[in-house]
Amino acid sequence: MTGASPGATIAAGPRQPAPLGPGDRVRLVAASSALDDLERLQKGIAVLEGWGLEVDAHPAPLRRWGYLAGADLERRGDLLGRSPAEARPDRPLSGGEPAALLACIRGGWGAARLLEQPLELPTSWLLGFSDVTSLLWSQAARGLGGAIHGPLVTSLASEPEWSRQRLRDLLFGNPLADLEGVVWRGGSATGPLLAGNLTVATHLLGTGHLPDLQGAILILEDVGEAPYRLDRLLTHWRLCGALQQLAGIGLGRFTGCDDPDAEPGEGSPEPARRFTAEQVLRDRTADLGIPVVAGLPVGHEPGNAALPLGVRARLDGQRGLLQILG
Repeated sequence: MTGASPGATIAAGPRQPAPLGPGDRVRLVAASSALDDLERLQKGIAVLEGWGLEVDAHPAPLRRWGYLAGADLERRGDLLGRSPAEARPDRPLSGGEPAALLACIRGGWGAARLLEQPLELPTSWLLGFSDVTSLLWSQAARGLGGAIHGPLVTSLASEPEWSRQRLRDLLFGNPLADLEGVVWRGGSATGPLLAGNLTVATHLLGTGHLPDLQGAILILEDVGEAPYRLDRLLTHWRLCGALQQLAGIGLGRFTGCDDPDAEPGEGSPEPARRFTAEQVLRDRTADLGIPVVAGLPVGHEPGNAALPLGVRARLDGQRGLLQILG
């Protein structure tokens, strides 16, 4: 990749943590922005407990440091299962009970700050999306399995039944159904799966936390980014040669990304003065010579399908399917 550090290679099938079973422990992780709504957290915990999992109570779910869910060492401690003093990067890791699943409470901003120091996470499943993309991709860049792009604890209860069941199936070792989208460009590609928030992932370009993109199937989503900002982000990917390395691109939801002035009023003879989000996404992916499937149920709306990073997947640009091959 020109102008960016490629990071470590995603193995063709990284070793995944053991499937979960009843009684396995879940640790709640506040790695990003501060939480203001305990009710959504409690509802998400109830879903996990309904699957027979034991959810450890977070010691301070409303913890805050400015707009973050605590100081860096506190949030780092959540990931490592240790006190802030024990979570210092210069301290040897000892003690701390392992959890089978690290479930991130919410997104926002802040997770990438935790990557400034070496962060050796335990061998566990790691669940989240949006700002958590930085932690998921860092895990994948090290060739480790267990990273799941999927609902946060505070969004889990709002997911439709099929989405909750999909996440349960993934965690408990059951096969995953294909996801359906809309074909923008045909063809078929197979490769290691990556999924993440476009804005967060863009800020990993040029770092050691970027997984190898060569031959990957990349699924992107975003929220609240105007079309010109999507254009700027994707142009950056093109300029550093990142998009050109991919085997296929899947696009999830881009919620709240349309410009209300992009379309002229009904009956207006004037052409649109601005692009829609779809126009930008089509333009920036059309000439790559790889399959592109849009409209996948992934992103910042209910129906955020869980995706395991690093596993082999097929993007079928003839039928508009994303298939997990394992």
